[in-house]
Amino acid sequence: MDNPTHRFDADAHATRIREQGFTVIEDFLGPAGVAAFRAALAPFLGAHRGRNDFEGFETERVYTLVARGKVFEDLATDPRLMALISRFLEGNFLLSATHAINLKPGETAQGIHTDDGFYRQPRSSPAVGISVIGAIDAFTKENGATQVIPGSHLWSEDEIAERRKAPGGLEALLVPLEVPAGACFVFPGKLLHQGGANRTDKPRLAFTNQYCAGWARPQENFFLSVPKEVVRTMSPRAQALLGYELWPSFMGMVTGSHPKKSLAPGWVAPIVTQAPTK
Repeated sequence: MDNPTHRFDADAHATRIREQGFTVIEDFLGPAGVAAFRAALAPFLGAHRGRNDFEGFETERVYTLVARGKVFEDLATDPRLMALISRFLEGNFLLSATHAINLKPGETAQGIHTDDGFYRQPRSSPAVGISVIGAIDAFTKENGATQVIPGSHLWSEDEIAERRKAPGGLEALLVPLEVPAGACFVFPGKLLHQGGANRTDKPRLAFTNQYCAGWARPQENFFLSVPKEVVRTMSPRAQALLGYELWPSFMGMVTGSHPKKSLAPGWVAPIVTQAPTK
């Protein structure tokens, strides 16, 4: 059977990201992969609605997806994504967020934003994060396809402000990424984009995996949300993405030791809880 990893050109995709701000991997998941995703996600659906306009009051999100099944772990550690992201984030980069997004009929569009907005880095700096959005249902303009502003990852704050004041504002520059089921697109956290409105009578299912530099704080606190007994079953790559690896030379240590040592059964951190009595 053909392995898409063998014919994946990470450098070509990286060039598209640098030039236009995003790239599309149309054959990221085949029909079997899409079906496996749906089956693995089904037990977790039906329990959550967005708490604000950004999450989407008509959108269901399933967080900490990486820990909810092997299919989701494999998506987060996909060799094609690892190769592509390593062109932008050096060393032991981290998984920052991983969740499913079920956009239901009647959902409104998000505001235009960047995924790096919470990092206090100037826009002239390299992107701190890389985002992946995967289509489990085909993305169309009518069902809420993510909309991007091509090239905006290169704009300064002043350029954004100028374009915002132009006729039609930033909204006039949005382009919907209409992609088939199984496709995904990858973009730096500096790209201006928004989730679209779902004007159909059917939900639109997707997932997002977001990654960040190894020195940055992830959006999700996986140390608290993923039990160690689950982490122990994961691949070394997944463990590293969750933070069980060092950023040179010692960021992420646990009381002076490599964090992966904490996964040993029965391991107890040598933490002094109070001063010894004399």
